[in-house]
This record gives sequence, C-alpha cells and structure tokens, in this order.
Amino acid sequence: MRSKDGRRLRRLIPYVARDGRRLGLTLLLLIPVALMAAVQPLLVGQVIAVLHDESTLSWLTGLPVGHALRLLVSSLCFAILIRFSLLGVQVFNIQAVGQRLTARIREDLFSHAIALSLYFHDRIPVGKLLTRLTNDVDALSEVFSSGIIGILADLVTLLIIIVTMISIETRLGCILLITQIPITFTVMWLQRKYRKANYKVREDLSQLNADFQENLQGMEVVQMFCREGFNSVRFARIGRSYRQAVDGTIFLDSAIAALIEWVALIAVATVLTVGGWMVTTEVIGLGTLTTFILYSQRLFDPLRQLAERFTQIQGGLTAVERIGELLEQPIEIMDSPKEQSKFIYKQKLDEEYVNPSEVVFEDVSFSYREDEPILQQLSFRVPSGKHAAIVGPTGSGKSTIIRLLCRLYEPQKGRILLDGIDIRELPLSVLRHRLGVVLQDPFIFSGDVATNLRLNAQLTKSQILSACKQLGVSPFLDRLSKGLDTELRERGGNLSSGERQLLSIARVAIRNPSVLVMDEATASMDPSTEASLQKDLESLLNQRTAIVIAHRLATIEAADQILVLKRGKLIESGTHAELRNQGGIYSKLIRLQERGFINI
Repeated sequence: MRSKDGRRLRRLIPYVARDGRRLGLTLLLLIPVALMAAVQPLLVGQVIAVLHDESTLSWLTGLPVGHALRLLVSSLCFAILIRFSLLGVQVFNIQAVGQRLTARIREDLFSHAIALSLYFHDRIPVGKLLTRLTNDVDALSEVFSSGIIGILADLVTLLIIIVTMISIETRLGCILLITQIPITFTVMWLQRKYRKANYKVREDLSQLNADFQENLQGMEVVQMFCREGFNSVRFARIGRSYRQAVDGTIFLDSAIAALIEWVALIAVATVLTVGGWMVTTEVIGLGTLTTFILYSQRLFDPLRQLAERFTQIQGGLTAVERIGELLEQPIEIMDSPKEQSKFIYKQKLDEEYVNPSEVVFEDVSFSYREDEPILQQLSFRVPSGKHAAIVGPTGSGKSTIIRLLCRLYEPQKGRILLDGIDIRELPLSVLRHRLGVVLQDPFIFSGDVATNLRLNAQLTKSQILSACKQLGVSPFLDRLSKGLDTELRERGGNLSSGERQLLSIARVAIRNPSVLVMDEATASMDPSTEASLQKDLESLLNQRTAIVIAHRLATIEAADQILVLKRGKLIESGTHAELRNQGGIYSKLIRLQERGFINI
C-alpha cells in the first residue's frame, strides 16, 4: 500500500512543478513563520523574569525595568505582526497552487475518462465517475493546500520549539518530549484505521451519487410505474450505509483529538508540578516556568494540527488511490503507432470524403462477456456505393456491428476493412469522420441548435442553413422560435422524438461522410415527416455506401443486399426478391410482418 501511495503521490509532481516558484516561496516562508511563533512564549517569559528581577537574556541585562518591558512588548508585537503577515502570504500561495492542481487533474481525468473504451463505461456507473471527478479531486486539493504544506509547517514549528525548550531548560524539555512518544505511535495506529474507514466512505458516496443520478435520469419511468416508494427505500438504505461509514470516521477523528487533549493536560500538569518544585527550590525562575507552560501548550498545537491534517491526508490518499485507479485504466482503443498510420493520417486529412467507401468484415467474432458470444465469424462485404440492410431478431448483433465499425469496441477475432485498410490502422479522427451514424435514439446536447448540428465541424451558420435546405430540414428550423439559435434543454427535452431524429440526421448529412450507417433513422417520425424526408434521404443514400439496420422490412426492399443475422451468425444473404423466394428466415419474417404479428 505504501509503495502504491508513493507512486501515486509522485504522479502529482508534474502538476505541482508548473507552480515551482510560488511553491518554493511558500516553503521558504515556513522557517520565519515558525520562528516568529516560537519566540513569542520566550518574550512573555522574559517579561515575567524582568518583573521578578530574575536573570534575563543578555541584550536585556542592565536595562531599566520600564525600558526592558517596552522593548519586550515591542518585540512581541513585531513578532506577531510579522508572523501573521507572512502567514497570509503563505496561505494565499498554498490555496492558489491547490486550486491550479485541482483544475489540471480534473481536466486530465475528464480527458482520460472520455478516451476510455465503452468496455470501461459499461462497468462503471456515471455517478461513480462523477464522484471521482468532483469529490475526490476536491479532497486531493484540500490535502495539498491544507495537509502536506501544513504538516511541513507544523514539523518545522515543532522542531524549533523543541530546540528552544531544550536550550532554555533541558530537564523540563526532556519531560515534555517523553510525552510525545506514546501519542505519536497511537495516532499513527489510529490513522491507519481511519484510512480504511475513509475508503468505505468514498465508495458509499459513489454508490449514493450513482443511485441518485440513475433515478433522476429515469424519472419518467419511476413516476409512470409508481416506483417512488420502492426507490426511496433503496436510496435510504444506501444513505444509511454512507452515514454509518461517516460515523466511523468521525469516531476515529474524535478519538485522536481526545487523546491529544488528555496527553496535553497531563504534560501541562507535569510541567506545573515539576517546574513549581524547581521554582521553590530556586533551581529556575518564575519567568522560565512561565515560558515552559506556554511552550507546553504550544507544543501540542502542532500535534493537534498534525493529527487533523493526517486525517485530511488519509482522506486525500484515499482520493489519490481512487483517482489513480481511474488514470491507470488503459486506453484500449487508440491510434496505431505504426508509421503507416502517420502516412494515412496525413493523406486522409487532405481528402474530402465525398467518394463512397467499401466496407468488409472478415471472420469477425465479438462478445461483451466471454460466455456470451454476440458475433461469430461474421463475414460480409458492402461494395463501394452499394446499400446493405441488416435484419434479424433482437439480440442478433445488429447494433454491435455499428459499434465495431466505429471502433467503440474491438473485435476479439477477425478484422474490419475500410477501402482495404484495417480500421485499426486508421486514426480514430479519420475513421469516424468518414462514417456518418444515425442511431434510433439520438443524443442531443444542451445548447443551441447550431452547436448540435455543428458539433466538432468548422461550419458557419450560412453553411449549416444551406445544408439543411438541401436536406429539406428548413421547415423544421422555421418552426423553432429562434431558428439555429434556439436553446435546447438536456437531451433535447423541448423537442419531440421525431424532431430529435431529424436533427441527428441533419448533423450527419452536413459532414458529407463516405459511409452512412442508419439504425432505423425514421422510426420516431410521424408518417408525414417521414414521407417528406424520404426523398432527401434517398438522395443522401445514393451518393454513399450505406448500411441500414432495419426494423420495418418494407423500408429495405430496394437494398442491394440484405444480410440476415441470427445469434451473431450470418444465416442468409441476397436481394429482397431472392430471399423472399428462398423460403428461409427472411421470407418467414416478411410474411409475419405483413400480417402485423412482429416488428423486428
């Protein structure tokens, strides 16, 4: 565990190194701040010594009492002023570096998370990822800004106080030091317990956020099926688990604080007892005893803060562990490092993808889980400019073909070719630029319509309007209150299902892809909208290679080839007329759908 913590903490060095000067100034200020804090009890003790005509510091010897007191009070005020001034600069710098650290780590976490394949996102709920991007990063920032630098400051202060005490009165200094030994080992033992308890808190908080996010996203279904009571009970159960985990950390935190207070009281009582005896026997003066009483109290202030900061650090180390687990997740789908990729990348970026492409699947096998194969040795070829339709019952692997073609997943066996090139050798930006995918359930981002149509394309509003006019989408834009500037709610909540589908078709069409993939793109449209768009869709399809996943067989009769899947295997292949005459699965599906019995 410690070696992993060290490795993960070292990973933070590049983030902090960018603010090296500010951090160096902060560390440099630790010594004068600690010195100003340590000198204050000494000056107060000297005031008592002057008043009782005891031995004082050499620079006070021979001075009148009044003058010596004024000098001591002035020195004390100067020390307090300098300490708080430097402390203000120090705290500001620490917080500034901590906030920059937080921003950089969160940016890298976000970039890494969206680069991870769908394999990872299928396993991890969105709420748990949000917890790592928010709560865990904030905990890490708090550790750096209040924890690590604070511990260094406390250690420097503690060291200076110890050296000062021993130099003034060795015997009393050693008595106070002896009390530090048991408390140090006990606090370290409790901190290890706290670390485990804090990890449980973070896990339960992640689950709480995941459950909350799931219920908010599925609010329509929750209310429609009267699941409010059941989901509330489930959420309350997760909340109780989280509360119990937090109670565990509170107990350990309180135990550490109480232990330090008890030891501090014992230490002060010991100093008073032994020091009082030494004063009565004139071994030391009252000023020296006063100094040690103040030092015994100040000695435990860094220890209290150390214990509190160690608690923060344990929480921060838990956050570092969870953040590290996310950053250590390998990016499984990325650009090929081969030199050929660099050549293809440069070559393809200079091209406009107006020419249709050939798509080939060669013995492709794929499964989301090892014991559940989805595609089994699937092979087919869609020639350039031709249209292929894929049909089959639910679970036959139709949508998986789209995901593999877009490299959202990698096949376990076989390969997929685009114009004779393995898609793994094409840069992702090139591959996905050449593919235009329209899903049955499109995702609409919050923002205006123009942003949703443009996405990452460098298009002006006039170009967008021109493309929409060619596609026949202009009537839809005219119905919107502000046209392209109309603000859309999350997931397009202020649009109908058909309008969202229309928007998704338009944003694919304006990119002019060479391969068009459609998953029943007009399924959510009303008949009149579908009829008006059908002519423009046919024009769009005629210029490109097309792969259409069909649920209504009547829409694919004109396809150049129809691929029939069953349990991930290609069962039949041919034109509509050929397959209908064969009397196989496709023919049976046609008859059943004509009678209204099924809708694939």
